[in-house]
Amino acid sequence: MTAAAPYDPSAYEPFAVTVDLAVLTVRAAALHVLLIRRGQEPYAGAWALPGGFLLPRESAEETCRRELAEETGLPESLLDGLHLEQVRTYSDPDRDPRMRVVSVAFAALVPDLPEPAAGGDAAQAHWVPLADAEAAALAFDHDRILADAREQVQARLEYTCLATAFCPPEFTLGELQAVYETVWGTGLDRPNFRRKVLATPGFVQAVPGGARLTGGRGKPAALYRAGPATALHPPLLRPEGPR
Repeated sequence: MTAAAPYDPSAYEPFAVTVDLAVLTVRAAALHVLLIRRGQEPYAGAWALPGGFLLPRESAEETCRRELAEETGLPESLLDGLHLEQVRTYSDPDRDPRMRVVSVAFAALVPDLPEPAAGGDAAQAHWVPLADAEAAALAFDHDRILADAREQVQARLEYTCLATAFCPPEFTLGELQAVYETVWGTGLDRPNFRRKVLATPGFVQAVPGGARLTGGRGKPAALYRAGPATALHPPLLRPEGPR
């Protein structure tokens, strides 16, 4: 039997690996995405998703947290517990004019936060309404990444408990319902939503003695925190209609 030829790394064209992040939040009753304005070529001055190149000894998730810290100044306490959802890998040969670059894209869901502080190679960083971001000409193929991330998050909310990632540590059921309505772009029946949430073991946990005034003359609303469950059984399906 003939021995296999030794592996020759030089026989393959080198390429780089990056991460791109669609960081989503709900603020002012609208879904927002974190965008940076690029401070250097290519696409200098264009809006883009935050991200960057993997360093030799980094995982993709570690690169996500480092790049967010450098480009947006998001607090370390948030980045340590940041929930990342891998969207897909983008490998079109000409997606980056500099060289062959393969990007691993992630979606990150966070509660409402103050405006970020740009740093690193980002000239600006802002929360932008998702509808405005999708109508803009984003750098590279970031419009495609953003659309894929939005669709994935919308679907994942049906079968998982990810909606609580958009909420503060303690929240009302009305605030949780507002997350679903904002992400899905449709209204939900309040009693039915409340019944489904409370009937799902481990979805939310009541905060003993916790309550919050939510406006009007009614009694304060009970407070909840995210429970230990990760999946919804049965799923909380979107109302039928256009998606």
